[in-house]
Amino acid sequence: MGDAWSMLIMRDAHAGLTRFDDFRKSLGIAPTMLTGRLSALTEEGLLEKRRYSDRPPRDEYVLTEAGQDFLPVLFAIGAWGRKHRGGGEVTRFFDAETGTEIDPVTIDRATGAPVGTRPIRIAAPE
Repeated sequence: MGDAWSMLIMRDAHAGLTRFDDFRKSLGIAPTMLTGRLSALTEEGLLEKRRYSDRPPRDEYVLTEAGQDFLPVLFAIGAWGRKHRGGGEVTRFFDAETGTEIDPVTIDRATGAPVGTRPIRIAAPE
């Protein structure tokens, strides 16, 4: 997920795009680059490849549970970008029902405190 193309593909998948040509048109990405990124996202379990036409053979890419769980990460990255890299075009997210821009806050479920407002301790895996 470290490259910009993968982030943009995930953004577009959350916006409802599923087909190769739709991703290509939305992103203006080279077909070979898109093929590689879609394959990687599928291998990592964020997207699932599904056949929607046998003649001609055509596949679509749909979000898996892991892919759906990535949406808050996109929101957080977008908020960071607006705050620290707002000089260029930055993707913005809006609530579809109210029309208000979403201003995400990441909180700790156990304490309810915004992440980054309390001291942390890092533990290595056991």
